[in-house]
Amino acid sequence: MTDEYAYQERPRRRGRRALVVLLVLLLVLAGLLVVADRVAAGVAERAIADQVRQEIAKQDAQSSPPEVEIGGFPFLTQVLDGRYERISIGLREVRGSVQGDAVALPTLDVDARNVAASLDTIRSGQGDVVAETVNGTGIISYDSLTALLDRDGLRLGEQGGRLAVTAPVDILGQRLTVTGTADITVSEQGAVALRFNNLTAEGLPNVPLARTLLNNYAQSISIDVPLPELPFQLAVREVRPLPEGLQVTADASNVPINAVG
Repeated sequence: MTDEYAYQERPRRRGRRALVVLLVLLLVLAGLLVVADRVAAGVAERAIADQVRQEIAKQDAQSSPPEVEIGGFPFLTQVLDGRYERISIGLREVRGSVQGDAVALPTLDVDARNVAASLDTIRSGQGDVVAETVNGTGIISYDSLTALLDRDGLRLGEQGGRLAVTAPVDILGQRLTVTGTADITVSEQGAVALRFNNLTAEGLPNVPLARTLLNNYAQSISIDVPLPELPFQLAVREVRPLPEGLQVTADASNVPINAVG
């Protein structure tokens, strides 16, 4: 009885060991595939980043090296399909010359969706990497806007979700502190207009001339902001003040993301 039991038990143990070995091998293989997948994604990310960097340079703009991340998993199946779920591109310290003035965007984050690119294009860098939709979010620094306005002592910032201004102004021989907010509009062409319509000044003389001078100052700092040409054919749709600057939201469709501008 004992010998018969031992005879039956040995095959069971061997079967368990074989199953454990198989599971370990499968886990190792899966790990190797994940590593290979990430390595291949990294190669593609560096290739796209290099193309974006070259195109930005052609546009006479400057930025830190692009940060590219290809989303979706696994990457290799996307390569075989020639279509990628998402490609994110991060640009930092973006500067472009506009009418002689440097407009700074400390950040510009671009999210491209449903991106078509053949394996040949990814490998050689030749051909288009086309995104079905592209959404971009950038920040225009308040320092850049203040430089454009060119008024001594003027400060811009966010207050209650609106663009606020504070500035010292001489009115009828008095040095007053002017405060107020701006209305922000975006034209169909993507131009951003700042209109300061509600300025006040504590101690403003109660005479029509003082109010006229304050209104004239408001008009002098109401400008159309000259934005640099955004990459990826992005068109500005919305601008809203944040504590760190004006947030610009833009989008585009059917865009070659390796052909900036």
